[in-house]
Amino acid sequence: MNSNTTTRTHVRRTVLIAGLVAAVALPTGLMASARATTGGATAGAVAQRTVSGRSADDLTRVADFYGAYIDARLDAEDGGLAAELRKFYVRADYLGEVAKWEEANQADGILRAQNVPLKWTVKENGTAGQVALTLTWGQAVTTRLVVDLDRNHKITHIGTPGAGGN
Repeated sequence: MNSNTTTRTHVRRTVLIAGLVAAVALPTGLMASARATTGGATAGAVAQRTVSGRSADDLTRVADFYGAYIDARLDAEDGGLAAELRKFYVRADYLGEVAKWEEANQADGILRAQNVPLKWTVKENGTAGQVALTLTWGQAVTTRLVVDLDRNHKITHIGTPGAGGN
């Protein structure tokens, strides 16, 4: 790997991390600004939402990935970010399997669909190294997936609950 490639890789990672930080920090800053403007009172009876996570946690890792990946896919102008997210969160040897699945099914192998869901939910699966994912497409149409991770929190498999290989 030459120094030019190394520099580009470093810049891509730096931009990716900065984008993820901004995605988390911006809503927090807006909420703080809104509280300051209203003297700390919330408008109406709307409860404030919070999101938290831990860097060495499979649940947080999958939630971070799918949140960023779905946002990147919705931004039709930037297909490069979705590809970079795949490289960062999905183990390299599994990316080949994803590509094979995509070719056979003519759909996105991460979302297991041709379009992008309206919302997603991630929850513990009760099994170490596995996370349950529900993608909601509209009018209660959902897809349930199981995401397997290695001990470095990299995705090693995406499949349906109860299917072999999970």
